[in-house]
Amino acid sequence: MPKRKRDQDGIFTRPDSPYWWASYIDECGKPARQSTGVRRDEDPYKERAKGVRAHWVATAAQEKSQTPKPQGHSFDELMLAYLEGPGAMKRSAERDRYSAKRLYEVFSGRGLVSLTKADARMYKAARHQAGVGPGTINRELGLFSAALNWARRELDWNVPNPFLGMRLPEPDGRTRWLTQAEATALLQAAERLQRAPHLQDFILLGLHTGMRPGELLGLEWKRVDLQANLVYLEAKNQKSGKPGSVPLNTIAREAILSRARFRAQHCPSSAWVFCNRKGQRLQSIKRSFAATCRKAGLTDVHPHDLRRTCGSWLVQKGVPIQHVSKLLRHSDIRITDRVYAHLAPENTRTTVQVLEDTLSRSRFTLLKGGL
Repeated sequence: MPKRKRDQDGIFTRPDSPYWWASYIDECGKPARQSTGVRRDEDPYKERAKGVRAHWVATAAQEKSQTPKPQGHSFDELMLAYLEGPGAMKRSAERDRYSAKRLYEVFSGRGLVSLTKADARMYKAARHQAGVGPGTINRELGLFSAALNWARRELDWNVPNPFLGMRLPEPDGRTRWLTQAEATALLQAAERLQRAPHLQDFILLGLHTGMRPGELLGLEWKRVDLQANLVYLEAKNQKSGKPGSVPLNTIAREAILSRARFRAQHCPSSAWVFCNRKGQRLQSIKRSFAATCRKAGLTDVHPHDLRRTCGSWLVQKGVPIQHVSKLLRHSDIRITDRVYAHLAPENTRTTVQVLEDTLSRSRFTLLKGGL
């Protein structure tokens, strides 16, 4: 459709304004329309208004010519290629997409060859000032670094990676676990929460299998074997990316049977162990879990603490750290040792007792009242 005559020279009127208005293309290449500030009755032939518009057009052209253009590959090109390529196959793909959103806010439109260590330092400082934790900042920096390394290695892009070695020190991991009394109070509160009939079974399974919250919410009936009292985990179900299984003790088995009764009553064809009355998978238990914690007087407990409690109780009961590591399916026993070893002081006490027994039979025994 052709422009109306009144706007052919870029100057037009508006019924709600006594001024001439002008349309032009700004320095970003986008259409702009604004008042010239010149009254129509004082400039009936639009001469002054045209002069104002001409000044705007010239200024926009000058600023556009001075705007540095990205050289070579851009951040946007890199992140799109990485997230749709190798990033899409990662187990952390969803988390990477969230990290990418934060990076886009700062680096969108930037040419990769122009990146420096100063950019990485400024990004870290800005995110820290915004109250973001070191772990989150490190994930964002790590995503950018991984994408750059991939482009250098697989695409032969000649781009720098100023994000190498820029990680922030992170605090020690969370060590919260429940006492027996706290666990009892939590279960009793869950039993009274009628709007979440699944929660008590969820808590019991977390405490007695050590399964992660995501593993429990994603548990399908086809992977539950009540004859062998096992839950099977496929590679895609585990953080390690390897298949495995988790044994069910009597209490965990009863929690599974409770879910089976719920399914038989409300949604016999549901594929999910934890589902609503329509058979749809429960996506999260955070809100109901938080409400139960408040009722139980627990203000600092998270769903993942159920898994940590399982490991803590086992270690405190004298179960070897190797067995605990195998049950929790840690990729490295050093992880188990770092989180749980301090809960087994009897092990070190027994160790020093060996020294005492050895020395008491030697000629180096220190007698009472001696030196």
